[in-house]
Amino acid sequence: MVTKTLTGPAKSFCRRYSEMSMAEAKFLTGKVMIVTGGAGGIGRATAYAASAAGAAVVVADVLDSGQATAAGVREAGGQAEFVACDVSEPEQVSELIRRTVDSFGRIDILVNNAGGGGARLRVHELDVESWDRTVAVNLRGPFLCSKFAIPHLLAAGRGAIVNVSSAYGLVGAPETPAYCASKGGLISLTRALAVDYGSDGLRAIAICPGFVALDEGGGGRAKLPPAEAAARLARREAGAALQPLGRQAQPEEIANVIVFVASDACSFMTGAVVSVDGGCTATFYHGGGLR
Repeated sequence: MVTKTLTGPAKSFCRRYSEMSMAEAKFLTGKVMIVTGGAGGIGRATAYAASAAGAAVVVADVLDSGQATAAGVREAGGQAEFVACDVSEPEQVSELIRRTVDSFGRIDILVNNAGGGGARLRVHELDVESWDRTVAVNLRGPFLCSKFAIPHLLAAGRGAIVNVSSAYGLVGAPETPAYCASKGGLISLTRALAVDYGSDGLRAIAICPGFVALDEGGGGRAKLPPAEAAARLARREAGAALQPLGRQAQPEEIANVIVFVASDACSFMTGAVVSVDGGCTATFYHGGGLR
């Protein structure tokens, strides 16, 4: 094996990288992160991963079970608070931001994770209320959270917004018009944020998960009759088996990417759309039901 002695800029870079890796194992130390939809699934895993990386975390959700996420972070030695919040309501989002700043003094990272799938129907079968609610949570919510958080993110100097979109924001899918439209819109919102705020040091990245093994009956299965819920889960697992990695992701696998792109290790990444989907959008097969 031939070895080469590094000199000049290459040697300097490698030395700095090595020092950074050892000194910044907790690479979110001193950061404050808001995670919406933090009661379970990807949101809960992101809160845990961010805390492990050194961040203080504010967990926001309409579900009181978000308190358990915050309690879990504290029990592990981290800092966390829970704020009940419907992200589609401006007053509640404004209060979320106010309480975060009151508690921790700043906001460095916003993770817009709260979302919902809505009814599985084609466009002509879908009622207007169901469409509006899905878009309100999946797209209006990230807009409102970003709107109220951005002044504080800018004040932090090097802020980041991570929007959790979906593989269905990149491809069409059966009987999910509101979900596809809202998640695709979230990708476009991410790019708009990157363009408008890049010169201010604020980055925006969209994460597109595919099949994720969600807890608590993810994908709305908890509200279905047992037989129908089991059938929907079976369809998900069958679809996941056909993609390149052949399985669903664990929430932690998505959370690790969210925390990484939010960190200063990705300081030159903005406007990016990152697929974390086991390769499902790399194939022609749509999978038959990410939700």
